Amino acid sequence: MKTTNKLPLDMIYHWEATIGDSLYLTQPTGNGQVDEFTWRRAADEARRMAAYLKSLDLPAGSSIGLISKNCAHWVMADWAIWMSGYVSVPIYPTLNATTVGYILEHSECKALFVGKLDDWDMMKPGVPETLHCISFPSSPPTSFVTWNDIIRDTAPLEGKVKREADELATLVYTSGSTGQPKGVMLSFANMAFAAEGVTQTLGLSPNERMLSYLPLAHVFERAFVEFGSLYNGFQLFFAESMDTFVADVQRAQPTLFLSVPRLWVKFQHGVLKKLPQKKLNLLLKIPLVSGVIKKKILNGLGLGKVKLAGSGSAPLSNDVLGWYRNLGLELLEGYGMSENLAYSHMSKPGRSRIGYVGEALPGVEVRINDNGEVLIKSPATMMGYFKDEERTRETMSEDGFLKTGDKGELDEMGRLKLTGRTKEMFKTSKGKYIAPAALENRLMANQNIEMVCVSGANQTNPFALVLLNENLRPQMADPEVRKTVEAELNSLRDQVNRAVDPHEKLAFIAVVTDEWSIENSFLTPTLKLKRNVVEAAYESEVEGWYAERKAVVWH
Repeated sequence: MKTTNKLPLDMIYHWEATIGDSLYLTQPTGNGQVDEFTWRRAADEARRMAAYLKSLDLPAGSSIGLISKNCAHWVMADWAIWMSGYVSVPIYPTLNATTVGYILEHSECKALFVGKLDDWDMMKPGVPETLHCISFPSSPPTSFVTWNDIIRDTAPLEGKVKREADELATLVYTSGSTGQPKGVMLSFANMAFAAEGVTQTLGLSPNERMLSYLPLAHVFERAFVEFGSLYNGFQLFFAESMDTFVADVQRAQPTLFLSVPRLWVKFQHGVLKKLPQKKLNLLLKIPLVSGVIKKKILNGLGLGKVKLAGSGSAPLSNDVLGWYRNLGLELLEGYGMSENLAYSHMSKPGRSRIGYVGEALPGVEVRINDNGEVLIKSPATMMGYFKDEERTRETMSEDGFLKTGDKGELDEMGRLKLTGRTKEMFKTSKGKYIAPAALENRLMANQNIEMVCVSGANQTNPFALVLLNENLRPQMADPEVRKTVEAELNSLRDQVNRAVDPHEKLAFIAVVTDEWSIENSFLTPTLKLKRNVVEAAYESEVEGWYAERKAVVWH
């Protein structure tokens, strides 16, 4: 792929000069009101903030933290950090104080932007009192110097500050499911290559509209939404809260919409709560009614104008993909990692295959090594892990390929199917290896299930921990409903066991009552399961469950 060699700052200056009066950022401020930023206004505020950051006389290349939910000021702060010659360090707005403190210390942050947060009191103890902090207009009450005061009192940085392509632009701390997060070093060149590749693949234009609500601290949202808009000049909208989410989507009327599997499933369950599947199936079979129903459902979700919809971060079940496809919305799955700026594979319209995460994006080389691990190489691949040369060497092959830790296989069209994690596989007591992801995908096809974790190391056969969907959980006190659900899960287990090898057959399904959430550390900030945490929570129950010899057990 040929690149234009335009780095992120070049693109800011380009839109500032050419379409300065066009709207770029639309920020809800409450009560249905919004604050709108043109390209010129956004660039001007970033320039003023950059001048302020430079006045702090920090060492060149200093790390500046950014802890906030998505908002217009998040994007402008990112720009300001780059303009002032520093490195941005996004921090998930849901992390606890210990992890916040670790990231700030490890990255050697010299200042911190504090923005829109639901639980600042939980995080605050992780922020050193000596750290210079700046608060966004949407931040909780603090004593910090405010964004608006700085913008009012500081003259803008003049000219076009240049950063080199191979300079460190950002440190992205992985939300990894085990151990302390690693600091992924990404350069301006990494960003430019990924943005241009996405633009080319999806055929993006200045006419797109996107809603930014998945965490910008994650590379998926950063690459496709922040950099996608920056390299194409289209308008970004932000969400105010989960309570206003439907209204926020309706306001944005997005043409591109990205989400993660758990949210796609929640949207589906929301529809089926109002319109049961059997009734929906009947309506979709009536030619004159079918089109009206499809349009009504998609418009109700705010997705009536979506031309491309994507799902990433974790695999989506085939049944959910098929369900949306029946409504006329082709969900394109993607695959990537923090270590390659989420730039690796993507399904293409008309060429997607259910169960596969798509084809290699332009400029991406892929190979499968002898033990089935997927190896990826492209100009979007990270510079390495911050202050961790040993782990960098472990993760990169001698010829520059990134060892993903994912197992996979390629079909005749080069589409990639992920079959599990190399480190998630476990052995049964019979010495047979189990890839939990394959079994989990089969179970997730059932609409009663919100999340699942297959476990069973050193047991005769694996078992599944199941969290029922949020609509069903409150009904478990009703014996009749519980009896029906148990029968359906029993049938599901039989169905799965008929389709797999003997050593993969599930001994039982254990239905858990705890909620698996970010807050209780069962999920990462990107809603991925922390397998080790989930398994540890139920470890003391496992032997008793096996002893019951039931197909379905209740925790």
